[in-house]
Amino acid sequence: MHVDVRKVGSAIIVDLQGRLVAGTGDELLHNVMNELLGAGWNQIVLNISEVTKIDSSGIGELVQGIKLAKRLGSSVKLINLSDQVKTVLKLSQILPHLDIHDSEEDALASFADGDQAPEA
Repeated sequence: MHVDVRKVGSAIIVDLQGRLVAGTGDELLHNVMNELLGAGWNQIVLNISEVTKIDSSGIGELVQGIKLAKRLGSSVKLINLSDQVKTVLKLSQILPHLDIHDSEEDALASFADGDQAPEA
């Protein structure tokens, strides 16, 4: 699993690439989400277009990160779900509970106007 993080306006985009599975994938997502939330980011977009596989550990970490963000007043949006990832999330009955958008622009536009980026 490889992760790139970039700032776009008041949001942070996390580009995930590889396998979001037990071991390094789920641990890496856990660490990235904790760092971003700890830094005070309120608008987080997870771009999972390059995620080639997701398993139950990856789903669990995704859900935990979103739940933690919600508790802290942050919002997490997912973009560019591949067919494989979409199928797995649908079968696990998680898909309807996620905030999913087709593009980065759509996700960024959907954030509430009141969200702010953390102080540098």
